[in-house]
Parts: sequence; C-alpha cells; structure tokens
Amino acid sequence: MTADPLGALVPGWEPPADERAGSGPLDGLGLVVKDVIDVRGAVTGGGNPDWAAEHDPARESAPAVTALTEAGASLAPKGQCAELAFSLSGDNVHYGMPRNPAAPDRDPGGSTSGPAAAVAGGICELGLGTDTLGSVRVPASYCGVWGFRPTHGRIGVEGVMPLAPSFDTVGLLAAEPERLQRAAEVLLGEPTASGSPPSRLLIAPPLLSAAEPEVAEAARSAARDLAERLGAEVAETAILDDAPSPEDGMPAFNVLQGVEVWGNYGEWVERTSPSLGPDVAARLERAAGFTRGDAEEAAPVAQALAAAVARLEPNESLVLPATGTPAPGREADADERERARVSAGQLTSIATIAGAPAISMPLLNVRGLPVGLSLVGAPGADLMLLAATASP
Repeated sequence: MTADPLGALVPGWEPPADERAGSGPLDGLGLVVKDVIDVRGAVTGGGNPDWAAEHDPARESAPAVTALTEAGASLAPKGQCAELAFSLSGDNVHYGMPRNPAAPDRDPGGSTSGPAAAVAGGICELGLGTDTLGSVRVPASYCGVWGFRPTHGRIGVEGVMPLAPSFDTVGLLAAEPERLQRAAEVLLGEPTASGSPPSRLLIAPPLLSAAEPEVAEAARSAARDLAERLGAEVAETAILDDAPSPEDGMPAFNVLQGVEVWGNYGEWVERTSPSLGPDVAARLERAAGFTRGDAEEAAPVAQALAAAVARLEPNESLVLPATGTPAPGREADADERERARVSAGQLTSIATIAGAPAISMPLLNVRGLPVGLSLVGAPGADLMLLAATASP
C-alpha cells in the first residue's frame, strides 16, 4: 500500500503488482494522475462518490497517461481532486483537503489538489492533471512546485472527464524543472531544447492590479531576476490596455465555461440529485441559469482578450503572478476563499481565454508562503516557455 500522509491519493485502488512501466526518459519517476483522467482498471471518480458509483473501472488509460508510462513513468494510486474539477480550492466535502507540504496550515489549491500535494511532498515526481481556468497553475503556485498548461488542443484530452471542452487542457506538475521538461517533451512530442526562452518579459499593469500589492511587487522583482538569468529584457506593455480588464474577463469566462459545464453535467445533476459540496453546488446552479444571450454577450469579451494575447511576438511572454494571493488558510471562511479564487481567476483566465500556454514557476515568497511566477505566451509558444525553466 502506498504511504499517503498527506491525504493526496484516492483510497481503495493501487496499480496492479504486475503493472510495468516502459523504458525511456521518465525511468524512475512516479506519476500521480488526477481522478478525472482514465487509468486502466481504476474508476474515474471525478472527486464525487455518486459519480464514481455510477461508473465502471476504465478499460483503457487516457492517451496522455499511456504516453508517460510508456516513457518509463511508474503509476501511483490516483490523486484526489475537487468535485468535477469545478473549483480552484483543494477542499472536497467528501474526501477532505490534501495537506499542502509547503504550507501545512494552508489550502493546496485545486482542482488538481492531490497530484500537486503528492509532488510537493515527495510521494511522486510527476503529477498529471487538468487545467481549465487554472487547476494546475493554482495548486502549483500554492504548493511551491512547477506547473505547465499547454496550448489548448496541443495535448489530447481523450479519456478525460470534460469540464468545458473549449478551455480544457491536460497539464503537468513537478518539483524539479528538469522533470517537468522531460515529461512535457513526451506529451508534446518535441524536445524542449528546440525552443529558445523568451528574450522579452512583458509586464501588463492591468494584470498586476488583480494581485495583492505585496504579490505584485514580488512578481516585479522576480521578473527582473528571471530576465537577468535568461539574458532577457523586462518591459511594461500596453498590449492589454485596449482589451477588457481582468475584472471583466473572468465573468465572461465564467459564463462561457458555465454553459459548457451544465451541458456536460446538467442532466446527471437533475436525474440523480447528487451529494455536492456547497461551493460546487452553487456554481452548478449558477451555470444552469446562463442563457444563450448571456453567452453571446460574453463571447466578444473573450475574443478581445484572446486577440490581445495573440499579438505577442514569438520571443515575448507576459510575466505575472500565477495567483493573486498566497494560499488561503485551511480554515479560511467563505469570504477569504472567494477573494483568493477571484484574484487567481482574473490572472489565470488570460491564458485560458486565449487558448495560450502558461507556466507557473515557484519563484515568489510572500509572507513566508510560496506563490508562483507565471509566463504566458501566444498560442503555440509551449517550447519557449519550457525553455525558460532550464537551470542557469
């Protein structure tokens, strides 16, 4: 039985004793897979016992899982997640909140909470999760590990429970950048060495305004340090000045996401009246109320933001905090959690809306707590961002 002092793993399933990894660049690395991604022989529970009870074990692993195991990664038990992957918090009313090894009295972030905690705590070397609004980047930021969201559509999502397919991606977590690069190379099918790091790191003031002042200042300082290491320049950019603000972008995303989420899960919710945590239940209720008119009103906002990000040059990336705050406390009240969620979402939604790649690097320390520094490139700039993680 795999030891799990962090509550990061789904109990009741272990990889078969005769399960053998392939051989390749990921030899010796353990892999925890988020419980919305199929692993052969395991029920994909989606963080909800009622959903799990309705589904049989997966007959095949998702292609992303197969690619990593064929490259040598060894499967661990599956990782806990927020219900239906519909939360940026690591809390789960049914299974509890995994412990954050970097800040034990703090939320590990969600929805890829279990894999992030497992990577940060040394249970495994790699985590495979999903990132729609920020479900890899937020826990990477809170747990002080590396997190990568690829360009939308760059890595297949077959065998993954959908949340909002227009925005869903499969992403990676690792405690060491070299491991992140190796795993990303397997999934992207290209060596990261074929990419060059950005030569211009661009600070967009509207994005920094979404973060706490202390976090924004730490991000500015870390951006200067990173630029020095990469031999790049740091400059302020007006690329977002004529685009909708983060305060407008996230609500537009919420509408577009909500319509798709309800399309995926509305029938099940209405048919089974499943047991749901209050925050997820409230989001589903809100999603049920969105109309076609709401989506038509939100779409131009998203399109304008996406167009702004698409104007980034091939050698440029936006640089911003991965989250607007450090992780909220495990016992934080609803208001504190909502402030952290909104601040994080305003920052993470810029890449999500644009279908752009983003990386969270554990380079900030705010009040003794980890916060990620994020790079966002234009769609297709995955290798450039990964090259920026190389050790000096």
